[in-house]
Amino acid sequence: MAASESDKNPSSSDLIELLDPTSAAPIDIDRLVNHVRDPAAGAIATFEGTTRDTFDGRRVVELRYEAYEPMAIKRLAATCAAAREKWQLIRLAVSHRLGVVPVGEASVFVAASAVHRADAMEACRFVIDEIKAGVPIWKKEVYEDGEVWKENKEFFATVGAANDSNRKNRCCCSSKVRVVAEEEKAPHAHHINGA
Repeated sequence: MAASESDKNPSSSDLIELLDPTSAAPIDIDRLVNHVRDPAAGAIATFEGTTRDTFDGRRVVELRYEAYEPMAIKRLAATCAAAREKWQLIRLAVSHRLGVVPVGEASVFVAASAVHRADAMEACRFVIDEIKAGVPIWKKEVYEDGEVWKENKEFFATVGAANDSNRKNRCCCSSKVRVVAEEEKAPHAHHINGA
């Protein structure tokens, strides 16, 4: 496990993790589902995002994920807290792989338990949508004939809305994004493990 927020969460019943990019270990889905299992739960909803084998007619070999880990963990915790404010949830679990994710394997998994199914299902959808829109995790698609960093449309829609607000307030924040070449990146930071 690369980083975890389980003992710093707004709710100690939440499990949030980014998996170590140097490990090829898959997400332990059974462990996450068991984490949200509770005698009071009448429903457990899950979402599993997997690497598909084609995109726009191109053959996908693998996906590669990178993250700004400290901020990603904070954003995931904030997302779980927001879900708890909107729905009556018992437990949440979120796991995202970093590094290489081969075709057919899960890159992200979300599980939510609640007394009623609607709360669990809506919270699960909300969490994955928020991950796509606001968590600093980036995806590179590797094809048989090349590779490309993928834009996240949900993220850019969120940034666009923020930029509109910033322009109205005469603020320049969130208006520029700097893309760093592979050679310029700092070495991978050491990981902090939670409890």
